[in-house]
Amino acid sequence: MIGEIIAIGDELTSGRINNTTSGYIARQLFAQGHQVRAMHTIGDAPELIGTTLKTALDRADFIIVTGGLGATTDDRTNEAVVRALDLKTRVHPCVQASIEARQRRNIGRDTVPLAKLALLPEGAEVLDKDCRMAGYLLRYEGKPVFFLPGVPPQMELLLHSRVLPALETFTATPLVPTHRQIYRTCGLQEIEINQRLLPLEGKKDVQVGYYPVGCEVHVTLSLPARDARLSEYDSFIRQALGFYLFGIGDETLAFSTGRLLEDQRLMLCVAESCTGGLIGSMITQTPGSSRWFAGGVIAYANTVKQHLLGVDEAILTEFGAVSAQTARAMAIGAATRLQGDVAVAATGIAGPDGGGTDKPVGTVFLGLFYQGRVMDRLFHFSGSRRHIQELTAYTALDLVRRTVLES
Repeated sequence: MIGEIIAIGDELTSGRINNTTSGYIARQLFAQGHQVRAMHTIGDAPELIGTTLKTALDRADFIIVTGGLGATTDDRTNEAVVRALDLKTRVHPCVQASIEARQRRNIGRDTVPLAKLALLPEGAEVLDKDCRMAGYLLRYEGKPVFFLPGVPPQMELLLHSRVLPALETFTATPLVPTHRQIYRTCGLQEIEINQRLLPLEGKKDVQVGYYPVGCEVHVTLSLPARDARLSEYDSFIRQALGFYLFGIGDETLAFSTGRLLEDQRLMLCVAESCTGGLIGSMITQTPGSSRWFAGGVIAYANTVKQHLLGVDEAILTEFGAVSAQTARAMAIGAATRLQGDVAVAATGIAGPDGGGTDKPVGTVFLGLFYQGRVMDRLFHFSGSRRHIQELTAYTALDLVRRTVLES
C-alpha cells in the first residue's frame, strides 16, 4: 500500500524541535512492505492542515497524521479535520469517562481543562482501548487515516500495537516484508561508490541508495525479505567497497576500529591539537572502549606539546606546529607517555582564520605510531571549522582502522 505521513506542529516548522516521528514511522512501514511516497511537516494552521490532508487523500491508500491532538488552544488537528472533510464533532463517551475519572482523582488540586480531548470527528475509532492516550482511526471514503499523538513514546506504542496490525486488514494482497541492509563507508565519494555498484542497478525488486551522512556515505540495499539473492548481493557490495566499508547497520567507525584493536590486543592513544578532543569523544561514546583505548592528550598550545608529549622545541621552531614533523613527534610522544601500542596525532588549521599561502585553512597533518614505526599523512579539507574538525577526527580513526586491518 502507498501511504503519506503528515507531521503537525509549529514547534516542528520553527525548528525548535526536530521531527523524528515521521522518519521512525516511515522505517516501520518500509519494513512491513508499504511505500511512503511523501512526508509533510506543517504548522498548526487549520487551513493548511485541511488542504494537506485532502491532497494526500487523493493520492495515497492510507495516511498517518501525528501531532495537534492535545488539549491546548494551539492543538487544532481535530478542528481542521472536521472542517476539511465536512464532518460533525461528537463527544466520545470512552474519552469523556476517562477525563472525568482523572478529574475525580485530582480533586483538591489544580487541573487543566481536558474536555477538548473528548471532542472527536464523527466516526472516530479511538486507538487506545483505555482511552488514556490521544489517537484514533478515521475511515474516509474507504481509506484509513490514523491520527497519532506527537509525543514519540505514545506514537510508537500506538503505531506498533494498533496501526501496523490494522493496515494489514486494509491490504488486498499479502504484504511482502522488505529487507534493508545499510553499509557504512568512509573515504569514498558518493559518485565513486555509485560507479562501483552499477552492476546492481536494474535488478528486479532490488533498490540501491546512496546517502551522504556527515563524513560518511551510507549505501542501502533493499529487496524482498528472504530473497535468495541477498547473500550474493551482499558479497558483491562488500567486495566492491573493500576497506572503505567499515560497518554494517548501526556500527560506528569507532566501534569497527575498536573491534580490530581488541582482536589484536592493542591499546590506542591519541594526541589532538586542532580537533580539541573530538577523536577521544568519538571513541569513548563506544561501550567497552576502555578495553582498547588508553587515553589521550589535547595539546593545543605549543608548550603543552612540549611538556606533555615531549615534542622538541626545535621541531616546532623550524617546521611549525602544523607540520608532518610535529604530527610524527606528537604520535611518538603519545605512544611513549601513555604506553599505547598504537597512537594517532592530529594537528592542523581548522579556520576560519590562521591559514596562509603555504598552509591554507583546512591543512591537516596526521601522525601514526604503529608497531614501532611512525608515519605521517597530509590532507587538505574544506568547509566550516566544525566540519574540518569532524573530517580530521574521522580520517584519523579511519587511518588507524586501515593500518591495523592491512597489517
